[in-house]
Amino acid sequence: MKVSDYIADFLDAQGVTQVYELIGGMITLMLDSIARHGKIAIVSVHHEQGASFAADAVGRMTGVPGVAMATSGPGAVNLLTGIGSCYFDGSPAVFITGQVNRHEQKGGRAIRQLGFQETDIVSMAAPITKWAYGVKTPEEVPAVLKKAFLLARSGRPGPVLIDIPFDVQKTEIPEEIPEKIVLEAVPSADPAFVSECLRELFASPRCLILAGGGVRSAGAVQVFLEFVEAVGVPVVHSLLGVELLPFGHPSRVGMIGSYGNRWANLAVDRADFLLVLGSRLDVRQTGSETESFKGDRRIYHVDIEPGELGNRVAGCRTLHCDLGAFLSEAMRQIRPHAGLKAWFEEIEGFRRAWPDTDELRDLEGINPNQLMHALSGHPAARLNSCYCVDVGQHQMWAAQSLELRQGQRFLTSGGMGAMGFALPAALGAAYASPGKPVVVVAGDGGFQLNIQELQTIREKRLPVKMLVVNNLCLGMVRQFQQTYFDARYQSTVLGYSAPDFAGIARAYGITALRVVDSADLGAGLDAFYADSDEPFLLEVMVDMLANAYPKMAFGLPISQMEPLAKPRGMEAT
Repeated sequence: MKVSDYIADFLDAQGVTQVYELIGGMITLMLDSIARHGKIAIVSVHHEQGASFAADAVGRMTGVPGVAMATSGPGAVNLLTGIGSCYFDGSPAVFITGQVNRHEQKGGRAIRQLGFQETDIVSMAAPITKWAYGVKTPEEVPAVLKKAFLLARSGRPGPVLIDIPFDVQKTEIPEEIPEKIVLEAVPSADPAFVSECLRELFASPRCLILAGGGVRSAGAVQVFLEFVEAVGVPVVHSLLGVELLPFGHPSRVGMIGSYGNRWANLAVDRADFLLVLGSRLDVRQTGSETESFKGDRRIYHVDIEPGELGNRVAGCRTLHCDLGAFLSEAMRQIRPHAGLKAWFEEIEGFRRAWPDTDELRDLEGINPNQLMHALSGHPAARLNSCYCVDVGQHQMWAAQSLELRQGQRFLTSGGMGAMGFALPAALGAAYASPGKPVVVVAGDGGFQLNIQELQTIREKRLPVKMLVVNNLCLGMVRQFQQTYFDARYQSTVLGYSAPDFAGIARAYGITALRVVDSADLGAGLDAFYADSDEPFLLEVMVDMLANAYPKMAFGLPISQMEPLAKPRGMEAT
């Protein structure tokens, strides 16, 4: 059988149901084989970055590695931003690039390029993949594919890239029936460590759990929920942990960090014990003052990534362990925590004193936090499978205020922070949850980066509901300039522009509406959700000077947040 035919059979055996691609010469053989195979949908996007973000979303939604393909040269290079997003956020994905024929490759010659579009994508992708490999012989393809799918899913999940020369793809190899890759059982957690951790937790009158994206990556969401409900401890979460507990869950506190809910940061500041599960404790969570974050509290940190343990915050008790194994062992030793009534009441007092919708209480026009509550609290929102959220101020408003129901997902580009993520990610999410609406939350800046995928959504008639929060500027950096550059808004306002998004959507054949006044928001959301089977774009105008508040004041403890506190120095956005 041809190598390209084997690839199609192998992908099918792994449970891959879609491949995202933008065709080019060096992947025509593989796409032809997949099309003739007939069991895998080929989703043709309009930019390779869109394919990479779609694959990211599929991997997160299903646990089966998302697959994206691109041709050599510019096609492969265009995948890199999405590959990096998968790497930093722990999304299982396999990227397959076509390469020029082996006899057209420069090898050791002192030239830049021999074959047309020949590009060393393996070296480029190596720092942001778990493994990047250039295939050298047809015979090694089966073993390379097995290793790729194993690595993408094992340990901390992530992306793998395989670069396959065109002549290799058309070579005949012995026929082989691929088998589904099965992960090895993870080692059990150290019972003594778990016992010690729980003993400290039960002895703490102001204990907290900090849950991050690693809980989802470990496939441990259900056992995490069982653990939280059994122990009865309040839970704060990171940006990638928004979805772990449904809105209104009695243990759910809110998001912490740079743009965290003010009451959640205050809870962390007051806590005497912190159990960190699958969260990196990066600067966006702790602030720059790690000694202040640690304080006198006891911190236990459990993560599958050994390098993250003790990386920034010194003095933690750490365990390198699969979170599912840790939580399973904890459930064997668990008992309800008694005596937390006063602690829950204290946290609730923080929440009442600092509601998210009051952070911008004097804002003219539509309040962004109220918008997020209205978007997700609408009766029809119960049908949504997930919210694909882009990068910018709207990302923080969404993380602070969306009311996710049980099972609904929150997908965003966390570590990479890539604008343009949400729209193509929604393509993948829509295929991963067929028949259910997917909601995009994007800003005017980020939406323009991959706006071409409106055509893919229209062509495939995907039920993608798009909310564009339009403040006519690049708001997060504009807010940074307001603080540190005396409101000199170069390139965020001056030199920046945005189109009529509702008009553009209509040009693509998508029903759209623009809302300017808060009095019209209810009717706008009714129209947004009216037909659950069709795409819709709702453009909502927000004041240009609306800031994402609260924001941790750089150089101060986590509890000190703008606009009440002022930063001591200049930080990143």
